[in-house]
Amino acid sequence: MNQNLTALAKDNMVRTSPVKLSLLVNSIVNMKVSLAVNQLKFSQKRISKNILKILNAAIANAENNKQLDIDKLFVKEAFVGKSLRMKRWRPRAKGRAASIIKPFSKVTIIVEEREELKKEKL
Repeated sequence: MNQNLTALAKDNMVRTSPVKLSLLVNSIVNMKVSLAVNQLKFSQKRISKNILKILNAAIANAENNKQLDIDKLFVKEAFVGKSLRMKRWRPRAKGRAASIIKPFSKVTIIVEEREELKKEKL
């Protein structure tokens, strides 16, 4: 991996489960950045706005920090991991309590400048 042609952006506190998030994030891998932005912009999922912010941050990092050409950027990798879990309690019958787990996720998006169009998703 050529470090000069890649830029990344991370968010360590995305408020959704990693399983739900990975479905959305995997749909933009190997996609041209402009197509990925459009797909996230018009997605019906609530969390797509947060992923769009992370992708825009990766694009800005590529442009400002690495001086890469935006028109040649592709989403090279995008992966999701587990973060903390909020634990809440719900009252149940006979004085008992049931636990509610509210998971958080970590998202990393890596963009790369490519000359040719290889493995582009449409």
